[in-house]
Amino acid sequence: MSAIMNFAIFPIDKGEHIGDYVSKVISYIKESGVKYQFTPMGTIIETPTVAEALAVVEKAYEIMDPISDRVYCVMNMDFNKKKEGLIEGKRKAIERRIGEVD
Repeated sequence: MSAIMNFAIFPIDKGEHIGDYVSKVISYIKESGVKYQFTPMGTIIETPTVAEALAVVEKAYEIMDPISDRVYCVMNMDFNKKKEGLIEGKRKAIERRIGEVD
């Protein structure tokens, strides 16, 4: 079983350049051992359970909380009891149809 989640979290009261703040969350995810893929619009994570995926978001919020008085978060999730490796599997399913994608 596997939960795949795309989420973005960032402070909205710190101006136009927020990379220093977002990088703190990405660093946590990187060090956590969770499978992830960073994209310009969010970070995709994959965990065995929904609870573990939500725990990553909760920790991300805890990182942002002392930084900002206003934190924005958006997420979407797919949970599949019958499959694992969804980040890689979804990509390969498209590549079988159209060839390699960036």
